[in-house]
Amino acid sequence: MNIQQDELRNKLSEAGLKVTPQRVLILEAIYTLNNHPTAENILEYISKSNPNIATGTVYKVLDTLVQKNLIRRVKTDRDVMRYDGITEKHHHLYCNKCDIIEDYNDAELDEYLMGYFKKKKLKGFEIDDIVLQIRGTFHKC
Repeated sequence: MNIQQDELRNKLSEAGLKVTPQRVLILEAIYTLNNHPTAENILEYISKSNPNIATGTVYKVLDTLVQKNLIRRVKTDRDVMRYDGITEKHHHLYCNKCDIIEDYNDAELDEYLMGYFKKKKLKGFEIDDIVLQIRGTFHKC
């Protein structure tokens, strides 16, 4: 996903965050890498043009961006925390073999799942969202 710096600044500002060079760089890296990067992937990408950025800064900014719903955390079966710049409803296809995560959109599935759980009437629990991680192996692996 190619996103302009002005759009990134607007996203940060609309979320009530101060627009800092570090926040813009990290958000831009997530969108540019577009592969559910780890904090280490993001740091490596940013360090090429900004070698002085601190690891702690990257983690702190990622936490802030998650709290403000600008990005989401995605945990893999290998207990690796990855980050997703797409906050709209979608699921993930997770490859057990290569650890790749791809986005999966299916409005019919979303409707089915919400209807299914609405009928179940889970006692003492209100569903906000249902996000699936569908595990398997991509043919390219």
